[in-house]
Amino acid sequence: MTDDLTSLEASLPAVAPFGDAALATALQRRIDQKTKPLGALGRLEGLALRLGRILGSETPALEQPQMLVCAADHGLAAQGVSAYPSDVTWQMVQNFLAGGAAVSVLARQHRIALTVVDCGVRRPCEPSAAAQEEGAAPVRLLSRRVGPGTADSSLAAAMSDAQCAQAVRHGIALVQALPGNAVLLGEMGIGNTSAAALLLSRLAGLPAANCAGAGTGLDAAGIARKAAVLERVLQRHADAAHPLQALAAFGGFEIATLVGVVLQAAEERRVVLVDGFITTAAVLVAQRLRPNVLQRCVFAHRSGERAHAAMLQHLGAEPLLDLGLRLGEGSGAALAWPLLQSACAVMGEMASFESAGVSGKSN
Repeated sequence: MTDDLTSLEASLPAVAPFGDAALATALQRRIDQKTKPLGALGRLEGLALRLGRILGSETPALEQPQMLVCAADHGLAAQGVSAYPSDVTWQMVQNFLAGGAAVSVLARQHRIALTVVDCGVRRPCEPSAAAQEEGAAPVRLLSRRVGPGTADSSLAAAMSDAQCAQAVRHGIALVQALPGNAVLLGEMGIGNTSAAALLLSRLAGLPAANCAGAGTGLDAAGIARKAAVLERVLQRHADAAHPLQALAAFGGFEIATLVGVVLQAAEERRVVLVDGFITTAAVLVAQRLRPNVLQRCVFAHRSGERAHAAMLQHLGAEPLLDLGLRLGEGSGAALAWPLLQSACAVMGEMASFESAGVSGKSN
């Protein structure tokens, strides 16, 4: 690797493993003593256990949740890998800021602070003059631009090593400046399902044809063309084997920024609520760099993008929802958020057999 990537890897957050076996035991005992048959709350019990371990408490509480939607354009879109033109990235960012996108609506509904980060949209983003719903928290726009979109990875590396390192460091700094103990991951970028597919193919060793999906709505012929483009890109960058090399060769500025977000949030033991295919690709890269990040991640849903299931399986991740979503933006993470709140409420408010005076299971 070049000095830029070597220096970056050495400076990344350490993300130590959990060393709290006693806490895990206490959490499981607390769950088992609730007024219910053992295991009767199903996967909500496992979620409660995970949240307790991440937050280091028998009564975990979620505070000031932060949705980060990282946006950027992709040079590879010039190869026809998307059903939509690149300018839609900028248009959708303006829609986020105006409060009209799905993630805007859902963040508002669930009182999640929404920050949109321009990591490298081809046309620089500006705060929207459109009116927000009365009384709603404004959507915040941050500029962390690395460039006006990545290069076409079929012709050259998507990012220089220096650009890749800059984007990852931007993500680290973003989290360091955020309040709260939960980060929800979102993204926007025409062409970024191709970048995610390339990362999956290289890091999981899967054929390009198994990783290419419909993205924004390609038909069967479009998916076949996309797979052929991805195969050419993989051959051009055959030596990009290290996770950071693959990120620079294939990724986007928004994906690299999200890698930094995941690493720093994991280091700070914040809950990381992962959305769909693209945000999971960022987790895939982060996990290859610091395996313990997975301990801090909750996977919101299995998307309708066909390779997302393979990516989740590769990570050993079991998502909370399976609604056929393939919108991105962080929409699936926002939809799953109430389940995390419910898991915490059960841990903190549900009575035990002893406190409620209810007889437990007889032997």
